[in-house]
Amino acid sequence: MKSSYNVEFNLDKYLNTVKDTPTIHYVGRVTYVNGLDIQSEGPRSVIGEICTIRVPSLNNTVMAEVVGLDGTTVKLSAFGNTRGIEVGCEVVASGKTLQVPVGKSLLGRVIDATGSPCDGKGALVPETYYPADCEPPDPMIRRPIDKRITTGVRAIDTLLTVGKGQRLGIFAGSGVGKSTLLSMIARNTNADVNVIALIGERGREVLDFINRDLGEEGLKRSVVIVATSDQPSICRLRASYVATAVAEYFRDQGKDVMFMFDNVTRFAHAQREIGLAKGEPPAQKGYPPSVFDMIPKLLERAGTNDKGTITAFYNVLVDSDDMNEPITDKVRGTLDGHIVLSRKLAQSYHYPAIDVLQSISRLSRRVTGQQTKKACGIVRELMSSYENNELMITTGAYQKGNSPAIDKAIDMHEAIEEFLKQEEYDHCTMNDSLLKLAQLSGIEIPENEMDEDAGSTNKTTAQMVHEIAEVANSNAEAASSSGTENDPLNIH
Repeated sequence: MKSSYNVEFNLDKYLNTVKDTPTIHYVGRVTYVNGLDIQSEGPRSVIGEICTIRVPSLNNTVMAEVVGLDGTTVKLSAFGNTRGIEVGCEVVASGKTLQVPVGKSLLGRVIDATGSPCDGKGALVPETYYPADCEPPDPMIRRPIDKRITTGVRAIDTLLTVGKGQRLGIFAGSGVGKSTLLSMIARNTNADVNVIALIGERGREVLDFINRDLGEEGLKRSVVIVATSDQPSICRLRASYVATAVAEYFRDQGKDVMFMFDNVTRFAHAQREIGLAKGEPPAQKGYPPSVFDMIPKLLERAGTNDKGTITAFYNVLVDSDDMNEPITDKVRGTLDGHIVLSRKLAQSYHYPAIDVLQSISRLSRRVTGQQTKKACGIVRELMSSYENNELMITTGAYQKGNSPAIDKAIDMHEAIEEFLKQEEYDHCTMNDSLLKLAQLSGIEIPENEMDEDAGSTNKTTAQMVHEIAEVANSNAEAASSSGTENDPLNIH
């Protein structure tokens, strides 16, 4: 459109604003308030819809989400402080579920559970909006995982190799080094973008992680989503979905995303609080059934699609160091591998405190070369042999010479321990890590296995099916072009 001054105006944003403005407002009234549990008579709404509660006594508004419906009674969970909300307060439905502003302007920013910036660096300039809660990618369009990704952590890159688009859990009790391990990965990974979710963390730890662990350079290619432990349970829950949506946006741009989630247990705690408040029955350890339904739906959103990858590390706070407690067991069965951190190793000042023998990467053998697999096998055998006989060795009950395998395990034990230890700010490239693995195992690892596509020669089922289909199509085309000459049965 041109004005009388021959100047072009772009009216798209104004037209979109008008288009998105609801013409009908559905309004209800608060009937019950108890802590974070708010009920209202109306408005007409759906589960997950965002509502605004008007608080006249404080002359402000509070955002809330619809978490339950019972006839005309709407159950809400507030995103902020419920102070001042009283019976009779007006509840206005927005007609929308939570939408996340996404775009390249997110890089280097810290946002909250609603997608709003909380770092004091000004407003975001979103390119578009993504729904916070959406379905995982269709399994039939997911690209196969056949390339590895660098984490910069020597023990992971060699003995627990991770593929691009793989999802792993980091399992440990409190104070064993889960967050520190994530910070090492965030600084050293070769992924295009980091998306970091800090869910239910202490307020003190947020700035520590951003300034000390991540650093200025790490923040430039990262997006941090924060919901601290003092915020309402709905904030901790929704921040998890917002973080996942941000990772999905960058994946849809064809990027390799490193997604770090700290932690799943606090996500489960948030849903437990909401579920019990809206009347769900408690099940395992007080967790309502919805928790065990929501965990796989959240975790399955990571991984590959037909455009890019999300490699995900999910921290799991293991209650009472019990690896069989419900949340730990559910997450471990859902992911593509697990990294177990040992309190015993942490107490002996062995960091990162990764218990290699208790950990597994289910796709490790798929994304590594043949010689690398042999080298890993030798080192793990030596570690296993030492661990199985450690009591005899340390007490002096074992006499050297009785078993060549145990003798070698004893001789190599110190070297393996030094190999697995790594200072927090040490940067290890994949080449350096594999060269040290080769020296340790005595297996020469060829140069072509140093590349990230070292395992891509190992064909997946999906790849083989694709190749078979291509051959079949080419044969059909050849047959149709040559008539019946290539049809041995002469079938038309």
